[in-house]
Amino acid sequence: MSISPLEFLRHILDETNYLIKHSEGMSKEDFSYNDTLKRAFVRSLEIIGEAAKKIGCKIVSFSSGGKMEEFCIKNNINFKKIPEIHSPRASFTVFLYSMLKVLEPVIPLAKNGIEESISQLKNLKNEISSSFLSEENPSLNLANWIRGIPLIFYPWGLQAAAIRFKNSLNENAKMHALAEDMIEACHNEIVAWEVPPNIQPILLQGKDDFVKTKERWKILKEFFNSNDIEYKEVFSASGDILTKLINLIYFFDFTSIYRAVLSEIDPSPIKSINFIKKRL
Repeated sequence: MSISPLEFLRHILDETNYLIKHSEGMSKEDFSYNDTLKRAFVRSLEIIGEAAKKIGCKIVSFSSGGKMEEFCIKNNINFKKIPEIHSPRASFTVFLYSMLKVLEPVIPLAKNGIEESISQLKNLKNEISSSFLSEENPSLNLANWIRGIPLIFYPWGLQAAAIRFKNSLNENAKMHALAEDMIEACHNEIVAWEVPPNIQPILLQGKDDFVKTKERWKILKEFFNSNDIEYKEVFSASGDILTKLINLIYFFDFTSIYRAVLSEIDPSPIKSINFIKKRL
């Protein structure tokens, strides 16, 4: 009895879920040191490849080289090599737009939306780059303001930018940072502000947030103002979700680098991560 296409799709889904689950929160370096996981991933990719061929799927792989490139060459899989710039965290935009260009026919993102996101990135660069170190540089201003532990409140759609900012502050500025959904900010989280903490709230808002979300922002700011709690507001760019997220990530990455420099910290080394990796 032949296996139905639906069953092959289930195999692909099962293996994809496995890859996502076991790679969550893992850096490229972590993965490269884990031989057991690498073997498991190779087997999962083989299963996905075999199932995809059975139902006529086209497969393309992206990486900066290494084991993934070797695997693709060995298994005759279309491979796109994207050069790494400095480090994985610094290569994000290169990887993103290279992949979007290749996957344009199958990803539901309008070409003009992708072009608009790049255009706005170029405009943002003029405002926040290191060639414009003045009081009018919003990314530098935010970095100067951060002295305690920043707590980034965000609406659901902008979660990725908030988490990336938290992680960038951890890794680049070597400092603690927190991120919280703004719905929770208006529930249990709000009670914690009754005792003055060493926390600095940053309100990450979308230009077109849902009306109820805007209402919550208004109430939250009223609460902070009435309790003399200083906060900063950061607004997304206008445009689709790609434009919003990529511009926020770019803005916050610069903030984390500036905060590191202001603290006289080299953002590149990751000694603590290496400490963990050597023991895994």
